[in-house]
Amino acid sequence: MVTSASSLPQPAARIHYAGLDGLRALAVAGVLVYHLFPGALPGGFIGVDVFFVISGFLITSLLMREHHTQGRIRLSGFWTRRARRILPALVLVVTASTTIALVIGGDVLVRIGRQILGAATFSYNWVEITTGGSYFDALSPEMFRTLWSLAVEEQFYIVWPLLLLALLLLPSRWLRAGVLVAASIGSALWMAHLFAPGADATRVYYGTDTHAFGLLIGAALAVLLEGRLGAGLPRSNGRATRVTFDVAGTIALVGVGALAFSLGDGDDFTYRGGLALASLLTVIVIAAAIRPRSVLGSRLDAGALRWLGRRSYGVYLWHWPVFTLTLAVSGSTATQAPPVTASLVAIVIALAASELSFRFVETPVRTRGFRDCARALTRAVRTSIPRAAVSIGIVAVALVLVGSTGAAMAVAPQSSSVEQLIANAQKSSQTKTAPPKTPAKSTVTGENITAVGDSVMLAAAPALEDSLPGIDIDASVSRSMYTAPGILEDLEQQGRLRSTVIIGLGTNGPVNESTLDEIVEIIGPERHLILVNAYAPRDWIEGVNAELDSFAAARRTSVIADWSDAIDPRATELLAADRIHPGYEGGTVYAEAIMRSLQVLADLPPAVTEQYGYNLPVVR
Repeated sequence: MVTSASSLPQPAARIHYAGLDGLRALAVAGVLVYHLFPGALPGGFIGVDVFFVISGFLITSLLMREHHTQGRIRLSGFWTRRARRILPALVLVVTASTTIALVIGGDVLVRIGRQILGAATFSYNWVEITTGGSYFDALSPEMFRTLWSLAVEEQFYIVWPLLLLALLLLPSRWLRAGVLVAASIGSALWMAHLFAPGADATRVYYGTDTHAFGLLIGAALAVLLEGRLGAGLPRSNGRATRVTFDVAGTIALVGVGALAFSLGDGDDFTYRGGLALASLLTVIVIAAAIRPRSVLGSRLDAGALRWLGRRSYGVYLWHWPVFTLTLAVSGSTATQAPPVTASLVAIVIALAASELSFRFVETPVRTRGFRDCARALTRAVRTSIPRAAVSIGIVAVALVLVGSTGAAMAVAPQSSSVEQLIANAQKSSQTKTAPPKTPAKSTVTGENITAVGDSVMLAAAPALEDSLPGIDIDASVSRSMYTAPGILEDLEQQGRLRSTVIIGLGTNGPVNESTLDEIVEIIGPERHLILVNAYAPRDWIEGVNAELDSFAAARRTSVIADWSDAIDPRATELLAADRIHPGYEGGTVYAEAIMRSLQVLADLPPAVTEQYGYNLPVVR
């Protein structure tokens, strides 16, 4: 039997690099914990950067071996092998997940067409960037959000072989590696330059240009080992050298683990050196593990790690869609702190699905090719009734999955229920009639109040405007406290900063004292400050509220609006499915918390309040 693989130019014999399967396993495990158990491993997302370095190294070493043994690189053969490796599991995950989502309905179908377009064209990252999508957006449970990293890798696979041919014109491997190291440093510096503290980091995180440093430094290692990889693995230079490499690799691996526990997806250092450092440490681990008789490599190649590492691609593809669908079935959302049982169920299903995919879809196509697998199905129909039934069943399932995927794209909503809630709140605020003139002194007024907030304040805006007519609200989604100084400076320049300033920006990330000090400095001593604390099923909320309490307690003209305590008893009743955003009735609770804080300010001693030159509203 002649297979399609035999008609393709074959690369040099495959080489197994010790330790890389185990490193993949640790990387995908970190990603799973980061996504499925929020707060348990805050920097688990660096598993993606570990994958990038491994991919850059393996793909480049494969191309270098082919060039070394055959004197050329057959691009068509390389890209065909990549398609065999990538497409089977990807198509299965996308169509199966979308079909199940169609049955469930609701928010899991939000913008599914855009997501599938990004997946099909390997441009998910740029589709999201250009359409304003966000990796950090908690308002929409996009099933295929994690495909951004696959898009970055596939773009690399398309462009890199062409660039490598040009790089090979340079006279030495050291010069070639130096060019790649310089390019890697440039990518990391570009990420640091474009990153804006407190702003949404999706552009720098998704960008191929800003996140290519891991792929490039992995490629640099492969180029540096040029020739040494051609006949096998790097030669050993004695026991002392092996021990030195093992110690250095182990320390680097511990360093990667330390970053996984210490980095946060909202930390400045993450985008200004943290991810690049994780990539550099990964290169050291690889260089140590692949050496002959490496203790580190053999430990990483332990049975369970190797099993998971070989299936890491499928596990990565399956885990987030399965998790999102599991939460949808259980009535939870990905923006909540998920039930442990839902996370465990998602892990079991993802592992089982990836094993079945690896055995019955990925491996056959990778080893035999698309055409030969199709021919095998056709031949099975003519051999026996049982085989024919299986083949027809496979084709029928495939047609159902494809048809259901098309139907889901046709009926998918363009916004989630929470996004619609916020949009309705914005529309309501924009269509309100002009507020009445200054009310009587005994009536609550908002004409002396400027409020700056995130999507929670935005959702509460209609009720807040009804409770405090005349209030000036500047609220938007995905804001954190780090954005407050810049917003306040802009409002001051516009003449919109009034005598009392309300800040509600604790939902989307940690708060530190230096930012709060900067806020106080900008609003000046002549204004009051009200800090609205936060309520959300996120791991940083407790720290945010403690920091706000401590800060307000030290300043006589700063008080807390206790939204957290006010909404907690009625959260299930008055908040959206994400247990973060209020509807109108929940917004009245938000407004009442602020009004109570105004009463606290009004009750300050006259010596404190008279210096402000206006009467605080009195709550009746």
